[in-house]
Amino acid sequence: MGLLNLLFGKKNNMINDFQTRGAIILDVRTANEFSQGAIAGSKNIPLQIINSKISEIKKYNKPVITCCASGMRSGSAALILKNNGIEAVNGGGWMSLNGKL
Repeated sequence: MGLLNLLFGKKNNMINDFQTRGAIILDVRTANEFSQGAIAGSKNIPLQIINSKISEIKKYNKPVITCCASGMRSGSAALILKNNGIEAVNGGGWMSLNGKL
């Protein structure tokens, strides 16, 4: 249990830090999924097209918290963003993340 608390505590601290710096919430679900419910103020860029939106995301000049339905796609998105020089953290499932914000 200590390891889980360490891992999730670190993630929550990163999310809080990102929030204090005006982070963008990036929902990487499909447009259809996003239209059925999302975090207020979040932006929708589906994972399938995120590579084509890197320059647009860089223009925000803010850290990015990714989310999706369960945390799998948002994990992939966060990795893509990090590999392109964007400060990003996987926020996991959007409903869970919404409760932390």
